Amino acid sequence: MAYVEGFVLAVPVDNKGAYRKAATDALPRFKQYGATRMVEAWADDVPDGKVTDFKRAVKAQPGEVVVFSWIEYPDKATRDRANERMMADPAMQEMKDMPFDAERMIYAGFAPLNDDGGRTRPGYIDGFLAPVPTANKSAYRELAVRHARLFQEFGAIRVVDAWGDDVSDGKTTDYKGAVKATGDETVVFSWIEWPSKEVRDQAWQKAMSDPRMQETQMPFDGQRMIYGGFVPIVDE
Repeated sequence: MAYVEGFVLAVPVDNKGAYRKAATDALPRFKQYGATRMVEAWADDVPDGKVTDFKRAVKAQPGEVVVFSWIEYPDKATRDRANERMMADPAMQEMKDMPFDAERMIYAGFAPLNDDGGRTRPGYIDGFLAPVPTANKSAYRELAVRHARLFQEFGAIRVVDAWGDDVSDGKTTDYKGAVKATGDETVVFSWIEWPSKEVRDQAWQKAMSDPRMQETQMPFDGQRMIYGGFVPIVDE
């Protein structure tokens, strides 16, 4: 995997089935366009933050649930061609009536900095967004690699950190606003794949008491990092 299209959106809880069906119906088209994997994950453990959080990122309303999603491509060129084909594909245009407010969906292209682990279907996913000073890219990569190895030691299947590459401003919501990124910061889209929520919960307990985590100095403002736990509802 060499390029990621990342999405965060708010879906009415009653539309869960309709959303899963819409994503499943769209999947063959994305695969035809060159995508290698599409994952849709439904919020399960998404806390409210003091400064930022997933709900505020997409202006989620009462009765809505946040979805953390991504599409993997072999490279950026394939992703760009896929988006062009999608916009011109009559079959995709017929899917306009989506079971959520698309104006509040945030999406962008990201280039992986770190991709540790094997490909399998996880039982649980931790999703993150973080604003990182662009000058700290190398320091963030080093941190990501260390943390990936630590989480894999505690049971993670795969850890991915992807650097903002094609992140545009939105009219209603966008990634920069989600983490209150400044002009000299880049948004990072990352996730951890776990075999189950139980393994994830145990791993975080171990990680938070591990000296290797305590000694870590973050090369970004952790107060503006967004995080949460999600259950995959589509993964192909």
